[in-house]
Amino acid sequence: MMSQNTNTDFSALLNVDDAKELLQHLIKLENEIKEVDDPIKTHTQNYFENLIQQGQQLYRFEQHNKKQGTDTEYSEQLATDWLITLFDTLFASQKVKLVRGNDEPEYIPACDTNPARIEFANGFFASALHELSHWSIAGEKRRQLADFGYWYAPDGRNATQQQAFECLEIKPQALECLFTLACKRPFRVSQDNLFADFDTSASTFAKDVYQQASLYIATPQSLPRDAKTLLRALLTVYAT
Repeated sequence: MMSQNTNTDFSALLNVDDAKELLQHLIKLENEIKEVDDPIKTHTQNYFENLIQQGQQLYRFEQHNKKQGTDTEYSEQLATDWLITLFDTLFASQKVKLVRGNDEPEYIPACDTNPARIEFANGFFASALHELSHWSIAGEKRRQLADFGYWYAPDGRNATQQQAFECLEIKPQALECLFTLACKRPFRVSQDNLFADFDTSASTFAKDVYQQASLYIATPQSLPRDAKTLLRALLTVYAT
């Protein structure tokens, strides 16, 4: 009998005060690094402030629509448009674009004059955050490879394949967790194996992701460089 062991409660990981404290830690880390190429500082203050204000307005609009039960799909689309603009602005110097995909997510490395493309599934905000977590954790060499050169087996993996999948996903999903909570959205891990024919109840995956996310919060200096930048920007929107 299969059991998706994903009931770990991540909501308490990053409350309002924790989010503000983490933001201050990230700002301090950036300030301590001399001659750092800070994407946030490379844009005019007014431009970035406008992006922040747009994100805050969209969040209020989204919350209002959820309470009213109207236009949730439209507000989700606007939020995703904003996330694309934020990412493309922050990382323009790295020649990479965040792109709505039509089907399965895919990473396409830069080629000639074409920037790299991070394609997320079906325009979903959550899918975008998931793919950004993989991009954030991939090093320079992996960013030169299609899908970062990672092994992937589709839904229906056997027990050995599933264990390998979960080991590879702990850190990316821990980053996704922080990005998601920073946006004041609920997070649940994805074991991504709905058609497994074995019992998954003994999996420690959710606990492992929780512990890794907790470690990142306790030691933000251990976050990958680009994850620091993106997380700082998201917290600036939602925690201030």
